[in-house]
Amino acid sequence: MPVLVKVTQNKNDKTTAFGKWYGRVVSTKTMSYQELCKHMSEHNSVYGEDVCLGVANKLQYCILEQLLEGKKVQFGELGTFYLSVKSTGANKEEDFNLGTNINGLFLCFSPSRTDVNNLSSKMLKKKAAFMNVKDLVEPKSKTPENSGTPSGGSNTGGSGSGSTTGGDNGGGNGEDSDQ
Repeated sequence: MPVLVKVTQNKNDKTTAFGKWYGRVVSTKTMSYQELCKHMSEHNSVYGEDVCLGVANKLQYCILEQLLEGKKVQFGELGTFYLSVKSTGANKEEDFNLGTNINGLFLCFSPSRTDVNNLSSKMLKKKAAFMNVKDLVEPKSKTPENSGTPSGGSNTGGSGSGSTTGGDNGGGNGEDSDQ
């Protein structure tokens, strides 16, 4: 199945992107942890779902443990987990208080960019097939505009504005919107 993209208009009139149209990834489902372990066990594995679940649980615990000990954790060729803080600035170094100036601790992930499994934005885009979610509801007849795309839908790879940043849903214009 291709990556589904919904084209939406930026309605935040406080940005330069106001009124422009951007692509956002649409997920059809969130795969649960249990479902992922079951899926792993179905990949010609000699291990059953219960063993995969046990290993994944231990892995999850160990990754968190190592992060909280101040380490980054490389997850094979997928990428690296690390922690980041959000903090309020202080006028002087000695005025910075770890208890009051740190507002949040965040789990972050940086995808691999090695030759083995390059997960950079550019390479992921090359590997993916895109389909406009609108085409699932309103199938278009085959026209010159959409006949050459991998899935028969509109190829909406990226926002069309040269932007490369996005939020939780991927894509977008790199600025906060009201959505």
